[in-house]
Amino acid sequence: MSPRRRAAIVGVAESEVGRTPHLTVLSQQAGASRAALAEAGLGPQDVDALFVAGNWSWAPALTLAEYLGLQPDYLDGTNIGGSSFEAHLGHAAAAIEAGVIDIALITYGSTQRSGRSRSAPRPPASLTEQFDRPFGLPQPVGAYALAANRYLHQYGATGEQLAEVAVSARQWAALNPDAYYRDPITVDDVLDSPMISDPLHLLDCCLVTDGGGAVVVAAEDRWPDVDTRPIVVLGHGETTTHSSIAQMPDLTVTGAARSGPTAMKMAEVTHDDLDLLEIYDSFTITVLLTLESLGFCKPGEAGDFVARGRTAPGGPVPMNTNGGGLSYTHPGMYGIFLLIEATRQLRHDFTGDPRRQVDGAQLALVHGTGGVLSSTSTVVLGRS
Repeated sequence: MSPRRRAAIVGVAESEVGRTPHLTVLSQQAGASRAALAEAGLGPQDVDALFVAGNWSWAPALTLAEYLGLQPDYLDGTNIGGSSFEAHLGHAAAAIEAGVIDIALITYGSTQRSGRSRSAPRPPASLTEQFDRPFGLPQPVGAYALAANRYLHQYGATGEQLAEVAVSARQWAALNPDAYYRDPITVDDVLDSPMISDPLHLLDCCLVTDGGGAVVVAAEDRWPDVDTRPIVVLGHGETTTHSSIAQMPDLTVTGAARSGPTAMKMAEVTHDDLDLLEIYDSFTITVLLTLESLGFCKPGEAGDFVARGRTAPGGPVPMNTNGGGLSYTHPGMYGIFLLIEATRQLRHDFTGDPRRQVDGAQLALVHGTGGVLSSTSTVVLGRS
């Protein structure tokens, strides 16, 4: 074993996204996994670690390993919601650095749109959820609406500032032929869309789609074997602050205030060093809270940070460059797509419209959020 080896993403791929009634969760994961391995120039026989999250099996890692014909020596089924895959990448990097594994496969799949799982009966409330759900709080949107209301009240922020996040995401989606929604929208369009849970309108909320993705991670001494430019994992951090929204210590501060500095300190980078941000956007409020908790702006200033197209194509802070969960896709747990997009941007993969590629991108921060602002995972990626 070679201790302290660096880890890098060497392959990424999505399955079909949108509405895929002809696919199952397993077939989505299998298709994305085969494509990501093929892109890297690797095969199933190279995989010695499998990371998977999802609720479709009592033991997702075991089921998927059998389906893919794998017998990995290292398994991780960590499920902390949408931030699971940034956590998986951090866990894989730690195992690679320790010399425990060489090639890790991280994958996810969901049929929540075609299977209408969002409207399916939920399991009984557990622990402190018993004080939320029986009294009519819709989940998860109601929890985020509570945080949004507190934020608007505490800092005098506005619905227009929330809407800027959705407008910028749609501008990026217009450049992505795979995005679910590509037609332009305005701040007024967001505010005029149906109210879902005050103050969050329909266009403040993420999509409900099917889809899957896969990420292949390799140890440094395997990089000569791969067909892509390795994108190095420079830093990672994760944390949780609560499970149900009633137990969130501060509705305006997320765990990003802890996971972000941990990842950035490990990577030895500052905010000014970063070329692009991939920030989990389950709702527009998620982005504002995350930017502040990560330290990109002071409390109450995120509305100004995203205003006037600053995070849109051509802006000084490129963010959610595929259209995000608000306009590209959101199959329940979106975090794996953040990693896929950041990797492609750092490899300078995009051709065609020059606005799609962040010019000269070298460093990216990727941040996942899970549950109801419950878990956070942050990674810093760099072009090798």
